[in-house]
Amino acid sequence: MAMNLPSGRGRGRKAPMADINVTPLVDVMLVLLIIFMVTAPLLTAGVPVKLPDARAKALEQDQKPVSLSIDATGKLFVGEEEVSEAALPARLEQIASQKVGVETPQIFLRADRSLDYGRVMRVMGELNRAGLNRVALLTVGDESR
Repeated sequence: MAMNLPSGRGRGRKAPMADINVTPLVDVMLVLLIIFMVTAPLLTAGVPVKLPDARAKALEQDQKPVSLSIDATGKLFVGEEEVSEAALPARLEQIASQKVGVETPQIFLRADRSLDYGRVMRVMGELNRAGLNRVALLTVGDESR
């Protein structure tokens, strides 16, 4: 009478596989990366402003810029904090004193398209007076052109 003992060769029980399948992990991480890449730009604008259209390229930046917004009613915002027109020069001088090396901070000026040109230029004049000359006017890109 012959007995069939597991010998580990060929037909017997297979040893458990010790390899880790990383493909699902990579798939999940790529999906999360795409989600963060899509949602991150949406988190930067806190004040609702209708920006004008333009065909300019995006700016390259090395530090976080200061956002200065003017909404449709003419209210001024530094970041998401509302600033009165009388307090704006002092606030801009405070921002200008936060130099990184020899460069002044980058300012992103967001102004509603329905505003008077003179209103925007008064704010730009205050920026210039405070020594903040690195000003970028933000627009919405026009994909149809």
